[in-house]
Amino acid sequence: MSKPRKPKGRPISGWLILDKPVDFGSTEAVSKIKWLFKAQKAGHAGTLDPLASGMLPIALGDATKTVPYVMDGRKIYEFTVSWGEERSTDDLEGEATQASDNRPDEQAIRDLLPKYTGVIQQIPPQFSAIKISGERAYDLARGGEAVEIPSREVEIHRLTLLKAETDRAHFEVECGKGTYVRSLARDFGRDLGCYGHISGLRRSYVAPFAEETMVPLAELVKLESIEDHDERLAALDAYLIDTSEALSSLPHLAISEDQARRIRSGNPIILRGRDAPLPAPEAYCTISGDLVAIGAIEEGEFRPKRVFG
Repeated sequence: MSKPRKPKGRPISGWLILDKPVDFGSTEAVSKIKWLFKAQKAGHAGTLDPLASGMLPIALGDATKTVPYVMDGRKIYEFTVSWGEERSTDDLEGEATQASDNRPDEQAIRDLLPKYTGVIQQIPPQFSAIKISGERAYDLARGGEAVEIPSREVEIHRLTLLKAETDRAHFEVECGKGTYVRSLARDFGRDLGCYGHISGLRRSYVAPFAEETMVPLAELVKLESIEDHDERLAALDAYLIDTSEALSSLPHLAISEDQARRIRSGNPIILRGRDAPLPAPEAYCTISGDLVAIGAIEEGEFRPKRVFG
């Protein structure tokens, strides 16, 4: 019997908060970071279109187990809507499908915003990763098929008009999981009777990671010039954020060595005393700051679901 293949790369774990440049796909960015860090595993928390820039949280190693917690977080985008054309992709990449000489004034735009604040129904773009009968919508759309995508509920926490110009307007939106900013631009244009599409998009925040944690790709690429292998990797590793940062919205337990051994063996630990935490469907525990497990607090116990390290 052949031996199982040893994974290529380093078993390094943590989050790299990339400032993704324009004209660089999210999958391409993950591959580049995985290669730079010589990591065994990598993934991202929330796709950014090639024409969009900004925050792309990339998980390395065991941090990939915490991706769902970041995917569920709030996000903030700054975006520009150009008026006068609706496009097949709802951004600059697509062909014009509708056109209008009408242009909205600033007050008309401001009057529209309450309609798109709160819990709303939204139809994702034709060119999106939504699955229709097992196929990606963008694959069907590229094949020339008319794609019927059902509307879905999304939440807009805050929507602000930053600046209105004759042919475009600039906005900032804070939104929940699954919101398509391209759909907002399309629907704004239809409601204002002028059509519209995204001509600029930047993501500045993905909870819980702050804007100042972003690292430009060019800054990381410069480190390739360090000839010493170990020195180069150490310089790159300095940019990583601890895996547990992705879980900061969950209850936290600091545990002992003995408790950590039990949890790593898949066993629950008993939580006693008046300071014992309240029941919670999800919580995480650490020892000396290192992430041990994600689990549930039930019936006076912490019961591990995902174990780390």
